[in-house]
Amino acid sequence: MYPFFRYAKSITKAVIANRKGDQLDLADTSEIEIRCSLTDIDNFLEMNNGRVLTLFDLGRTDFAIRTGLGKQLLHKRWGLVVAGSTVQYRKRIRAFDRVTIKTHVAAIDERWIYVEQSMWVKGKPCSSALLRTGVTSKGRVIETQEVLDAMGKSDWNMPPTGYVAEWIESDNDRPWPPLG
Repeated sequence: MYPFFRYAKSITKAVIANRKGDQLDLADTSEIEIRCSLTDIDNFLEMNNGRVLTLFDLGRTDFAIRTGLGKQLLHKRWGLVVAGSTVQYRKRIRAFDRVTIKTHVAAIDERWIYVEQSMWVKGKPCSSALLRTGVTSKGRVIETQEVLDAMGKSDWNMPPTGYVAEWIESDNDRPWPPLG
């Protein structure tokens, strides 16, 4: 089940922080803390890998609100979409662990915003995800320049390089639809 109460609490915290001046620039990293609850664990008593992706939603929401993107989403009736992801799991997260979720923009191209997120416990990285995200209007992904213009960041530039560019190139070689 989707953690709606946790999501609502996270949105409330982000809105309050934003109103108190705890805002972020697009180049900044958002950090939120959660606790791994019993509803997050699997039969091995560690955070379920699917739940990791779900909880990353909280980090992206905090980032969007505190950078001002959330305001533009509401004002322009835009949406957010995840169009691809790759995840690395390196360390178990156990029930009741205090988890820090970090979120930042890794790159932006003409159509996509590449977001990197990670989970940390006691200062050690546990998982990391690279996501291809987009802003939608009327069900279609819009150009990132329109999003940047709306946020007052018209000249902001962060083209994909390194592992992000390699991931994009590799993903372009992947067949779609799947072979079966």
